Amino acid sequence: MISSLRGMNDILSDDYKRFTYFISTATKIAQRYGFHFIETPLLEETALFKRSVGESSDIVGKEMYQFIDKGENDVCLRPEGTAGVVRAFIQKKLDRAGGIHRFFYHGAMFRYERPQKGRLRQFHQFGVESFGVDSVYEDASMIMMVSDILKTLGIGYRLQLNSLGCNECMPPYRQKLIKFVKECVGNICEDCIRRVDTNPIRVLDCKNGSCQELYVGAPKLLHNLCSGCNDDFDTLKKILENNGIEYEVNTNLVRGLDYYSKTAFEFVSDNIGSQSAIAGGGRYDRLVEFLDGRPTPAVGFAMGIERLMELIVMPETKKEGYYIGAMDDEALDLAVKIAHQKRNSDVVLIDYKTKNLKNHLKAADKENVKYCAIIGSNEMKDGTIWVKNLEDKTEQTLLLEDF
Repeated sequence: MISSLRGMNDILSDDYKRFTYFISTATKIAQRYGFHFIETPLLEETALFKRSVGESSDIVGKEMYQFIDKGENDVCLRPEGTAGVVRAFIQKKLDRAGGIHRFFYHGAMFRYERPQKGRLRQFHQFGVESFGVDSVYEDASMIMMVSDILKTLGIGYRLQLNSLGCNECMPPYRQKLIKFVKECVGNICEDCIRRVDTNPIRVLDCKNGSCQELYVGAPKLLHNLCSGCNDDFDTLKKILENNGIEYEVNTNLVRGLDYYSKTAFEFVSDNIGSQSAIAGGGRYDRLVEFLDGRPTPAVGFAMGIERLMELIVMPETKKEGYYIGAMDDEALDLAVKIAHQKRNSDVVLIDYKTKNLKNHLKAADKENVKYCAIIGSNEMKDGTIWVKNLEDKTEQTLLLEDF
């Protein structure tokens, strides 16, 4: 038997119901905020992610599904969604058009990492990206959208905030942090040693417990912000407070990607084990320019769908649609014709096996439909159909033209 590859799962049955419920819920909420759907390719040039996500990141350094295709192109399966959306934004010359552009997307992403609960090698994300708004109010809008989605799905969370500064306050802070980390070199992990020279702020995101104990005394970027970034962060907190969204400041929150600046946020859950992040994002005002577009302010977020599946509180399933069954072979063709016509307006299931009334009712109940409609020889003679409402248990015989 051929099985699926490790870390690549099928989605069916109850999981499929949760998956599609998440997509439909998140889509409706994103549209309420004025966002429009965008679809980008699964396969992109590797250079796109090296330049955007950053060569110092674990994604680029360890996790990408990268290969040379038949045209000798260096390509990879997309490991995250933002870079592809930014590439499309520039390629379609929207950076030159000006104005505000808001997109949402959902689809498969790929990372070669150790599979674990809620973290797969092929996984799915829902994300949004906003271009052209240089305002912390848009950052707050992103956070409120995530909050709306999670609350609608019945998922509890804690919101963590930080500011990653800008080109004015980040460089001097970086030097302070490098100095601190180099004094700890003999006691930190190899990843942190490597990051000191590539992207030192990422050491704060290290998952090694002994490293984290050392970094408690590290200088905090939040205490080294310029006046503009500090004012924006205070404004963000005020907006959230005014809208009843609780938060906690996490000075070690840096996100896992190199392109973030200023606002960074994560939604975390205590119900999914040690890997507690269920959504996250922030501002990335320099990324469009990094990828050869015109300087454009931008902010967005992404949510891992598989990580949320078990946390979703599904609404009560309502009975809907029709089950149509035939009592004998002569009635089957008529039942098929009626089902085809009825599907213009309703969900209709049909059983091609002739059965007695009791077995048809049992099959209809199993399909969770609202109505069971049966045709036998007597109904064919009279031009009628017998219908039972499986919710209130009422029965009636209708003329076919009235069904």
